[in-house]
Amino acid sequence: MSWTNELYKVYELAETDKDMLPISHSTANAQIEVTVSEEGEFVSASAVDKENTVTIIPVTEDSGVRTNGINPMPLADKLLYIAGDYSNYAKGKRSDNSEYFSAYMKQLGEWCKSEYSHFAVASVYAYLEKQQLIRDLIQCGIIELDEDGKFADKKFNNIAQEDSFVRFIVSGKSGLCYTWQDKKLYKCFQDHYESSFDSNDLSYADGKRGAVTYKHPSKIRNSGDKAKLISANDSSNYTFRGRFLNKEEAVAVSYEFSQKMHNALKWLVSKQSRSYDSLTLVTWNSALGYVPSVTKSVFELFDDVEEYDTIPKFSEKLNKKLMGGKTDFDPADKVMIMGLDAATTGRLSIALYAELMESDFYANLKRWHSETVWSRYNGKLGKTVEDSCSLPQIANCLYGNEQNGFLSCDKKLMGDVILRLLPCVAEGKRLPHDIVMILCERASAPLSYEKEYNHRTIIENACALIRKEQAEHDNKLYYKGEIKMAYDPNCTDRSYLYGCLLAIADKAESDTYDANEKRVTNARRFWNAFSSRPYQTWKIIEERLEPYLEKEQWAMKKYTKLINEIMMKMSPEEFADNSKLSPMYLIGYHHYNAMLWNNNKTADDKEEE
Repeated sequence: MSWTNELYKVYELAETDKDMLPISHSTANAQIEVTVSEEGEFVSASAVDKENTVTIIPVTEDSGVRTNGINPMPLADKLLYIAGDYSNYAKGKRSDNSEYFSAYMKQLGEWCKSEYSHFAVASVYAYLEKQQLIRDLIQCGIIELDEDGKFADKKFNNIAQEDSFVRFIVSGKSGLCYTWQDKKLYKCFQDHYESSFDSNDLSYADGKRGAVTYKHPSKIRNSGDKAKLISANDSSNYTFRGRFLNKEEAVAVSYEFSQKMHNALKWLVSKQSRSYDSLTLVTWNSALGYVPSVTKSVFELFDDVEEYDTIPKFSEKLNKKLMGGKTDFDPADKVMIMGLDAATTGRLSIALYAELMESDFYANLKRWHSETVWSRYNGKLGKTVEDSCSLPQIANCLYGNEQNGFLSCDKKLMGDVILRLLPCVAEGKRLPHDIVMILCERASAPLSYEKEYNHRTIIENACALIRKEQAEHDNKLYYKGEIKMAYDPNCTDRSYLYGCLLAIADKAESDTYDANEKRVTNARRFWNAFSSRPYQTWKIIEERLEPYLEKEQWAMKKYTKLINEIMMKMSPEEFADNSKLSPMYLIGYHHYNAMLWNNNKTADDKEEE
């Protein structure tokens, strides 16, 4: 299990980081904060702000994965466990919490009596032993009662007050001890809990002998996450059938290894992950060095995007950005990419895992950006720039609908698309052909979009992926030659030339409109039919274009000349071919359309002409 070893190494490297969870600790969302004196007297209580709820807590094997049953936390816990007077105010199934409270106090008492005790633990134990927590919270106005003297219908951050999680502050002689932030307290519990293990079994993860656990942590993606990566609690159904007799044969991981590996993953997820619905994507460097995003475009990676507007500048800045200031790569360094997804609330799967040499990863990433670069209009800058494809934008172009004026697809679909494309970005694998074809089909239906810029975005991404797919097949997939970034006057591909004609017809008609006139051109109206039956449809488009050109002599002269120039590049047989156009027609359209707009003349020029 190489991913487990890599995560274990991350823990060893970053153990001292303030955000790395210590062994035998997890996180919980606290709703109430109680302050007690060192002598065990109540001082005050307050509700925890929503932004400050995440709390580091000590956990045992059982409490760290608890669902049903009675498994108390070692210190901070819910009112059900820690309030001795809970039953006086509760109603319903858990109106009697005596078993929960007894189990909690027994466990806390054992820690107090051990050689690894801490003054804060003793203070909390002394206070809770008085069994008056709920009464004190009522007097402070934290807990509210109904007319029957029972818990009222009040919530803290969507949590019912009777289900509140409580953390403690101890006011000692040397100041306040925030129990969820005290590193000495962390160590005390680690030593105390470690002393309770007596097994010496073989760990399959690292080949060492020690205390083995079969109860692994959850809360990997966030403090409310119940899904677990490793689980062996189903002995009656299909977990082992046909493979192993029992869970011990299936997997055995030492408690220390499991804790470090899971805590390292939690740390990475909290610092450098991206989530798309249930999919969480995390990348890291084995030396914890810089790793650029694998889902963003070059524009999103660069801070000074205005400076690159040509391919040479694009390549130069791409090298600098991807290298992160490095001049070379360490042969020992690797880059890991992990995609975590949860099919159910209890099981977390590794939907994708890739482990690459750092140099290979950067070479593949550079290749992706270099081969998907395309001229795109950037609304933020108000001009056309060279930019590569971002994976979320591809997903939106593939399956998105217009929402609030922009393309947006279901987050689950976005996660699925990203999972399919990540191997193309990070591992240099070929593009799935169906993705390119879907983009081309959507680009061939401009009337499906209310906003013209959404259709333009789809065309730009389709052209970028067509160009990349052509490069992946030694420039022989769609026609014999490299797809260039701008109009190629030497390209005689039938589909490319028909795309040029479509661009001319579209621009010619729109040029005859009044300044504030917004209409759909005939080229756009018949676009979809044109992509399937170009010869037949071009006759219709050309006939409907003629009245517009007759209104403006300069337009008639200019665009008739351009149409004739393109048609002369096709033989009569090629022109009369009515078969479906290849994706190259989109390249031709975009190339010629960009050239027409870049060379657009002013009104004075038109009159003079």
